[in-house]
Amino acid sequence: MKGSKPVYVIGHRNPDTDSICSAISYANLKRALGVNAVAARCGQVNNETKYALEYFKVEQPLMIQDLYPRVKDVVLEVKTVVRQHDTIRHLGEVMRKNELKSIPVVDSKGELVGIVSTGDLAKRYFLELGLQSLSDMRVRYRDIIQATEAKVLVAGDENEVIEGNIRILTGSVAKAKEIIEPGDIVLTGDRSLDTLKKILNLDVSCLIITNDCRVQPEIIAEAKALNRFILSTPYDTYTVGRLINQCVPIRRIMHDNPICFKPMDLLSDIKGIMDEHRFRSYPVVENNKLVGIVTSDEIMLPEHEKVILVDHNERGQAIEGIEDAKIVEIVDHHRLGGVQTSEPIYIHQEPVGCTCTIISNIYWQNDIDIPPSIAGLLLSAILSDTVLFKSPTCTEKDKRAAERLAQIAGVDLREYGLAMLKAGAGIGGKTPAELIRTDLKEFKIGDYKIVVSQISVMDPQEVLDIEPQLIAAMQENCDREGYDMDLMMVTDILEEATYLLYAGSPKTLIGEAFKKDASGTHVYLPGVMSRKKQMIPPLSEAVKRINQN
Repeated sequence: MKGSKPVYVIGHRNPDTDSICSAISYANLKRALGVNAVAARCGQVNNETKYALEYFKVEQPLMIQDLYPRVKDVVLEVKTVVRQHDTIRHLGEVMRKNELKSIPVVDSKGELVGIVSTGDLAKRYFLELGLQSLSDMRVRYRDIIQATEAKVLVAGDENEVIEGNIRILTGSVAKAKEIIEPGDIVLTGDRSLDTLKKILNLDVSCLIITNDCRVQPEIIAEAKALNRFILSTPYDTYTVGRLINQCVPIRRIMHDNPICFKPMDLLSDIKGIMDEHRFRSYPVVENNKLVGIVTSDEIMLPEHEKVILVDHNERGQAIEGIEDAKIVEIVDHHRLGGVQTSEPIYIHQEPVGCTCTIISNIYWQNDIDIPPSIAGLLLSAILSDTVLFKSPTCTEKDKRAAERLAQIAGVDLREYGLAMLKAGAGIGGKTPAELIRTDLKEFKIGDYKIVVSQISVMDPQEVLDIEPQLIAAMQENCDREGYDMDLMMVTDILEEATYLLYAGSPKTLIGEAFKKDASGTHVYLPGVMSRKKQMIPPLSEAVKRINQN
């Protein structure tokens, strides 16, 4: 399980207590069965759910905004980097050894400063056709010593930056005087004592003897007196010239403003950039640190996120990007809503009042002990969805599971249930826009696109007092999102009834479904507490009757 890509267990948008507790509890169950499952959510936790989580000391699930493929899903580990002060000779060796086309360049802190490719090396190769000035390349004597595998016969400051040019002594000293300038580096093979003395006195900075030719003691003494470097290398003069050119630091040939991506960038966003620039690979950075590489090949076939849907199965209620994910399981207690999968999957649906009732029984069927904290969350969801067993969706299975879970959690079922429902009741400091999204779910009923939210309260009047603002927010939601109707169930826990607020059209749908005068902005529905069993079915039947007429 360690190191494997996680399977996210996630409920619907605008999650209620069942959605959150199902995700946590089922993820815990899957981990017990050896699956790397992570509980997740795609919306804020409401006050009722917060009460349950805090009471049983359980952290909120991981927040995920969407499941669209991102750079993090295709990023490759960077196993090889070079530093900006490394030489291009070192770069060539690294590329050849690791069969790389490009390599990120970092500084001493590991922060990305550039990227260098085989193309950059090729350009430098053409520059080597003529020996170049090193004055603007920041080459140091230590770089030359290392590159040419030279012995230091007369030492100096190896960290000193070379200011002169590379000169090859091919003719007479008289001719050499015409081209050699102070600070230059002179390459020569086997030369007479007199010739070497004259070269040293031209104020050169370094004399490199090639082919391991013998250097007379008098020349050593002269160089020390004049404070000149003398190096001896086994390579011939032409090779040494090329090796010195390869002492140029990588930062002199790298791209110092590379196109970078971040782990959370969407693949759909970066594809156009990659098509435009057509580089083979791009660095991935986070907080200025290099975290990987992404290539054009990898983004073609990203590994999809694996998800388990709990407490829903409709596309309109699922997290954004669900079409780009791989659904591996569904555990739910609602109607089938048409989520499509690429292959057969495990689906567990039952006509019970709560998803957590199903999950509780899966624990027991697999002889897996339920920890007290998880039992508390499972219980909380059942009490919430059945409104302390008052909802018509409640079954004997829900009641039996709740009683057994209360014993494991060590709480008084009714006392805890009332406290939890009270914590979630009321509008608190929420705005109308926030209230109308409480436990909101989207439905496709006939040709109509409808959303239904639900808020449970002890005193419905505090909601009805701001009815005009709520209706305005609901109408704005319809206009913005393209819904035909926005419905809000204000459920009175004590009276076991619901005030149904509505915006949009056709209002005749409400009148037809509940046999009420729907000319206003709300109707009172005594005995109605369940969206699943008492709201959606009448609306569905009403749509059929309207279409027939």
